[in-house]
Amino acid sequence: MMDSITITIPKRLKEELDRERKAEGLSRSAIVSEALKKYLTLRKLESLRQKMIPKARAQGIYTDEDVFARVS
Repeated sequence: MMDSITITIPKRLKEELDRERKAEGLSRSAIVSEALKKYLTLRKLESLRQKMIPKARAQGIYTDEDVFARVS
């Protein structure tokens, strides 16, 4: 099921969106929808990362390199 919303964006951003839309052959809706999906996924991942930091630090894991060293 699809639903619609109205957003307000700066004119320059709309112009850039329209250039991309024409170049990709996609609708504004498709581009904005994909961008929103990516944004929400990144926010979820960041939230999970923040929750895991105390557990990781308790095991001596402080950096991405520490994680890679443990999993490789």
